[in-house]
Formats: sequence, C-alpha cells, structure tokens
Amino acid sequence: MQLRNLVDKMNVLVYTGNGTTTDSIKHTLYSLRTLLSPYYAVIGVDSKVLLNEPWQSKTALLVFPGGADLPYCRQFNGEGNQKFSKFVRQGGKYLGLCAGGYYASARCEFEVGNKELEVSGPRELKFFPGIARGTAFGGFQYKSETGARSTILDVDEEALPGCGKTVYNYYNGGGVFVDADQFSNVEVLATYRDQVCVDFGSGKAAAAVVGCSFGKGYAILTGTHPEYTHLLMKKSDSVPDFEKVISELRTKETERLAFLRSLLHKFGLKVNDDSLAQPTLTPLHLTSLYPEKLQQLVKSLETNIGYTNGLLKCTTDRFKLSLSAENLQKLDQDFQIPEEAIKQLVIHINSLPARKDTPFFNLESYYNHLKRFWTKYNHPMGDFGSTLIYGEVLTSTSSLMDKNANLLRLLPHGFTITGTTQVSGKGRGGNVWINPPGVLAVSTLMKLPTSYSERAPIVLIQYLATLAYIEAILRYDDSGLYSTIPLRIKWPNDIYILKPEYVEDVSQIPQGEAAYVKVGGILLNTNIFDEQYHMVAGCGLNVNNAAPTTSVNSVISAINEVRAKKGMTGIPPVEMEVVLAGFLYHLERMFNEFKTSGFSPFLDLYYRRWLHTGQIVHIQHQNNTRAKITGITEDWGMLIAQEVDSENNLTGTRFELQPDGNSFDMFNGLISKKS
Repeated sequence: MQLRNLVDKMNVLVYTGNGTTTDSIKHTLYSLRTLLSPYYAVIGVDSKVLLNEPWQSKTALLVFPGGADLPYCRQFNGEGNQKFSKFVRQGGKYLGLCAGGYYASARCEFEVGNKELEVSGPRELKFFPGIARGTAFGGFQYKSETGARSTILDVDEEALPGCGKTVYNYYNGGGVFVDADQFSNVEVLATYRDQVCVDFGSGKAAAAVVGCSFGKGYAILTGTHPEYTHLLMKKSDSVPDFEKVISELRTKETERLAFLRSLLHKFGLKVNDDSLAQPTLTPLHLTSLYPEKLQQLVKSLETNIGYTNGLLKCTTDRFKLSLSAENLQKLDQDFQIPEEAIKQLVIHINSLPARKDTPFFNLESYYNHLKRFWTKYNHPMGDFGSTLIYGEVLTSTSSLMDKNANLLRLLPHGFTITGTTQVSGKGRGGNVWINPPGVLAVSTLMKLPTSYSERAPIVLIQYLATLAYIEAILRYDDSGLYSTIPLRIKWPNDIYILKPEYVEDVSQIPQGEAAYVKVGGILLNTNIFDEQYHMVAGCGLNVNNAAPTTSVNSVISAINEVRAKKGMTGIPPVEMEVVLAGFLYHLERMFNEFKTSGFSPFLDLYYRRWLHTGQIVHIQHQNNTRAKITGITEDWGMLIAQEVDSENNLTGTRFELQPDGNSFDMFNGLISKKS
C-alpha cells in the first residue's frame, strides 16, 4: 500500500505564552472555536511548542493574540521569527490581533513620547511592510479597561463580502497601519470611522485591519479586537462607563461574528455557517446495570467527598446531585465557562432516564447490546460500561474523570462516560475542540496494579483501545458485511479510513493526495492511587458527522453505491449504541488477556489493521536517515525502523522510536524528535 504525501492541516495554533493576557487568550480561543468547530482543533500553545515542535505541516493558521509585543520579540526574535516567516512564505496563514499586529509589522511605534508606555523599534516578521502606530485612541492603561471602547469600523465589502458595511469592535490600545494603501502587497480590509490621535499617513482613513500577501501565504493584522465577545466581558468597578461598552457590543454581536467569519474565510479556512454559540451544558445521567453497586458508589462519594452548600466539590468540577430529572433546579449561572460551571448529575438507581431526556442516545438499546455481546460469546457480564454517565452536552468525557483526582480514585473499574457533544474535547498534544453530534466520544476507567507493569506495560493500552474501536466496526454483527470497511490504524493510536470518493477505485487517487483521512483517536491519561494505575482511555470515533474529514457511515454509504451497481444488498449504517457496546466489550476482553500475556497475542492483529508495514520514512533527527518501518516492539510498543540504502536494502542499523518522544508525519514520511 502506497501512502500519499498530503496531510490535512487541521490545527489552529494560538500563542498563549509570555506577552499575552488571560482575557485575550480566553476571547481568542472562544471565538475561534465557535466559528471553526468542528473543522479545526483550536489549540493554545507556548513558546516551547512553537520553537521546538514540528507544528508547521499540520497547522492551518497561526494566531498571536493581544497583550504586549515586546515579550513576543524577546521570545521569538531570531530562530522563532524565522520559523514563522518561512511558514507563511510557504503558504501558511497568520492572524495578529492588536499586539500580534504590532509584532508582525516592519516597525512598531507605540505611545512615542510617553516615558511610561513608549515601545518603538523595528520588528523582524514584516508581514506588513510599514509602521504599526498607536495607540489609535488615547487613555490606554495596561491591565485596565481605562481607554477601552467600542469602535466603529468601515468595512471594504469587496474584500470582505457578506459582513456588511460597518462593524463594532472592542478596542483597547491597538494601532493603525500607516500608509497601508501605498503597499502593493497590502489590502485595507477595514478603517476606523472615528478620528484617531496619531498620524496614519496619506490615506483617506486610518487602516484598522489589513491583509498582507507574503510569499505564498497571507497575514491579517488588526488594531481592534474582532475576537472579543460581550459574553465574556465583565463590568469594571474602576471604570463605570465600561458597562456601556459591553452593552453596545452586545447589540452588535451578530455583525461582529459575521466580520470575524469573513476574516477567516479570507484565509481560505472552512468556517461553520450557523453562528452557533458554545452549546450549553446539559444534565449528566448516571445509570448502571447494577443498582446496588450504584447505591454503594453514591454513598462512597457522599462519605469521602461530602457536600458543601449542596454541591459535591471535586478537584476541578462541582456537581449538583439529583435523584430525578423532573426535580432538577435550574442553576442560576451566568454565561458558562464550561470548566467552571456547576454540572448537574442525575442519579438513576432503578430505572433509566426517560427518552425525552436523552433524545440523541438510547440507553436501553446500549445496555441491551452490551449484554448481548457478553452472552453471545458465553462470557459472564463484564465491568466496562456497566456503570455509565451520559450527557447530551458535556465538557470532556476524559476530563470529568482525569481532572478530578478525589473522584477518580473512588470510581469502579470499568466506569464509563460518554456524550453526544463535547465542548472541551481533548486530544494528543493538547488539542481542544468542540465535538459535534455524530462523534462517539467515550472515556473508560481501567485499573491495574502497579506490580503488573513489567508483564503489561501500560503504554500499550492505547494500542488496545485503538484495536477495540476498529473491531467494534469490523465485527459489528455476524453478517460479515462490515469486515470490508477500510478502517486502519495510523501509529500509534489514530484511526484512519479510506476516503469515500476512492472506495470504488483506489487507482484514481491523484498523485500527492492522501488516500486515508483521520476519523478517530485515543488518548490515555494515567494516575496512581493506592499502588494501582488508574488509566482513563479517552476515545473518539466519527460515526455520523462528515466534518472535518469524513465519517464511518459516509464511507458505508459510498460502499453501498458500489454494491448497488453490482446488484448487491447494502450495508446498514452503524448505530452509536451498538458501536459503543461493541467497543467496550472488545476492550475489556482484550484488557483481561493483556494483564496476563502482555501485547503479544494482539501483535498480528495490530499489523493487519495498521497502515505502515514496509513504509519508507526519513528520520530527521538522525541526519534525515532513510528507514523502512518493520513493526513495533512487544515490550514498549516502540516503532521499529531499519535503515535502508538508496535501493531500499537494509543496512543493519535499527532504530526504536517511542510515540511520546517523536512526532510522526507519516503521510509525508517524516519522523522528528520532540523536545
């Protein structure tokens, strides 16, 4: 099998290190996730990631938010800026918001003549080849709303179609882009309507937002804050008039979203068209096949954690417990920061929730299929998924367990959380996104004595979970129809599927395009309590939602079109409840064997399911050595790559590469060492 050379760029990186402010980061992440989910993972990253990790090939947009640009310079002058410049020159995209706009101009002139505030000098990136001069409006003070305002921008409708002639943006200390209309590589996207207090050059109006062509790439720099939403703003006791700013921005929120959406469209990004705010958290439903065990769990939580002001206060989350969905008290919460909001936990001891309370997931069907799998193979009923929390909208199935240590240590082996929509879904490398309906997100707690670590290294459990998800689809039922679905493993723990358009004839794949795209992945987090590993396997599989790549059922639909041409019956789409039950059954069965025999019994199956046997790669931290992938080690699951010469003959040099020490860009054939 030949792997292609195109990697879908699904990450939007937001710098969150020195120089940024907490508010700027919060607003930037919120607004970008609101508009770019589910197509991109919007990730906060620090300087270590940007300086040392090979982020460029998987990044659609690099964002520098508001704050102060001098710390940006101290952090990235030289090597860092060379990376950013090369990234954009080769086709990358850059968004600089306020301080990020000053930083990416050829020169910054901030409050020149003001002894306390002046910052001026040349800048290295030079995406905008002129001067960014500020502040546009007087009264600015660091770490204050003094001088902040709601400002009107006149928008170039030809450059940004669909967002109207004017927009109101939050402003606090931004600049103007001097003589922006005089540069051939620059287009003025919006100008300040009000008179600014600095010289903006010879144009008719001061440029507030500019778009800059740079090599093959593009940068948008702003003096205002189109990412700021009134939803996250708070009144200021020291600046009473700031309440008027919030009120005005509230009335103009629709226009702000349209403007920011147009800026993102300008980059060529895929933006959701629904203007959806972050979904509101819904009640969590705790159910079990074993009422007595559930009662014991609730009593243990009450005894060991206890209630404070009617709330179960865990390490990071607070839960309001109820024994009936009908008697839920509406919590008086302002706009939700999901991680800080109180979660409502409804406990169902002797019955399941009413279907109206879980319209997107049939708990009765799920439990029936879980029992069916165990009965079918003549096994006693297992633990995985027998006690389960379901939430229609929740933060993160993994974080609810993994980030609450005092809760985690009390939960039983096999305890599972699943949900329809995650608003803080997490993946490898800190990826955070909103998981929409159609993605089966599940996290399961597995306990293992630390004494087992030599015979069953826990790093390999992520491999087991990946295999279990694959088997849940390929062995969906007894018909054998699902065994042909082209699901594969991308080492170490991502799930890929053949693109629907190539199901009929893989020979039609254009040169340089990837045949397979990601539809799932696994993340394993581990804690140790009482000489036991407490491992939370967070797993996601795109079952129904076609964004951002494709879904299992989309591929099944494509397969059915081919089968119909041949006069064959179609394959029914898979159902969430059946896939989840099958996944938990296969994972527990594998886990039980793994405890005694390690990974050896699963090695052949793993090879049959993965993409990489015989693939030629370049190991960049070994002087770009060419090597052939020949397998993984049975003890720690490290990737075995053997050096080859120009004719692909083995030289005898062997490399063993660990998943958390290296970055694998498999579709470009590159392996890079992480710092």
